[in-house]
Amino acid sequence: MATIGSFKKDENGFTGAINTLTLTSKVRFIRNDNEGEKGPSHRLFAGKTEIGAAWAKTSKEGRSYLSAKLDDPSFHSAIYATLIEDADTAGAFSLIWSRRTAE
Repeated sequence: MATIGSFKKDENGFTGAINTLTLTSKVRFIRNDNEGEKGPSHRLFAGKTEIGAAWAKTSKEGRSYLSAKLDDPSFHSAIYATLIEDADTAGAFSLIWSRRTAE
């Protein structure tokens, strides 16, 4: 697992930045109330460009998190990540990426 972003909660969702070896960008998770129950709860934007979507989930332990899918033409394939609240810092959230393994 790798932390690829740091975010703060705001009135519309979350704001922060994603930093990887090939990508550095300010990103916003904007709450999305128009998709119905199976649609994403948030849309992800880098500036005015939509780069992904996220779905609200709850862990087995009862913690809320967002399961995000980010994509861009420069990516080899989509990136899947999880936005979770930091245990040590109130109001701070981390975007965690881990490579999916074949099942």
